[in-house]
Amino acid sequence: MQTMRPPGVPGTWPAGLRHLLVPLDGSWLAESALPPAAGFADRFGARVTALHVLEPHGPAAIHGDRHLRGRGEAEAYLAGIREWFAERGIAVDAALREARDDDVAATIAGAAVELGADLVILAAHGSRGVRGLLYGRIGQQVLAHAAMPVLLVPASARARRGAFDCRRLMLPLDGSAAAEQALPAAVAVARAFDARVLLARVVQTPGALIGALADDRAPAARLMPTAAAAMLELEEQEAARYLVAVQARLEADGVAAETAVARGDPADVVPQLVAESRVDLLVLPTHGRAGAAAVWAGSVAARTIERSEKPMLLVKVE
Repeated sequence: MQTMRPPGVPGTWPAGLRHLLVPLDGSWLAESALPPAAGFADRFGARVTALHVLEPHGPAAIHGDRHLRGRGEAEAYLAGIREWFAERGIAVDAALREARDDDVAATIAGAAVELGADLVILAAHGSRGVRGLLYGRIGQQVLAHAAMPVLLVPASARARRGAFDCRRLMLPLDGSAAAEQALPAAVAVARAFDARVLLARVVQTPGALIGALADDRAPAARLMPTAAAAMLELEEQEAARYLVAVQARLEADGVAAETAVARGDPADVVPQLVAESRVDLLVLPTHGRAGAAAVWAGSVAARTIERSEKPMLLVKVE
């Protein structure tokens, strides 16, 4: 067994990543969050709190597993999780909370604030379809309730037997100061894992712009398609210059970086870039909307979450 590392060792997170909260519902799918949690805890020297939310009115089974509804069985389950982390030399605590008004996401967010967590890590195995559209996944809902970043991990059949490393991460930027608020988190992860940062920007095509719900340029593009096409060509050139400038800032700070400019709908193109560029982690700036609110607001993050097959670090921006 490795030597147990002490809790609270300062890392290189923007405000010091010292404490990770890992919500688990007792299902094997939820345990897909364990390997990334162990990876982040090891690299940042952070301690972990494994959290289970008791749902008095929850279903008898969840994702094919027995649903932990009793305090005794939940405590026994969390004891096993603590052993899993201890075998990897990681300090871990366990916490139980009862769901407030059957709102699991709000309870997780409340526990994160109460316990002083810097990052919430959970598996994205929530509902898709109409229910997922209306309510959003738990990770998006947690982000809507709290300010700390959320690491959303796709569910894996390997679950706790999986492994996590980050050699290459991607940060999509749109040229705004808001999106750049995610840069410190991306840089912190890159330093902790000795990873390269791919800075990406997606410029709409005329067709994608015309169909965009939340882009105020869409009406003009429909009326003047030729002018819109010329405008987007100029935007592509400016995007390349902008990314090179950000790349220079990162490299001056000792972080390896590269750039990519692509065309199309960002929600479609970003997952494609992640797959083609062999990215291990997607750092995604988001306003923290979930469900229907995100769809009607044209949230790229909400749609990207449905398409990405890689872990996503969701960073709430102003």
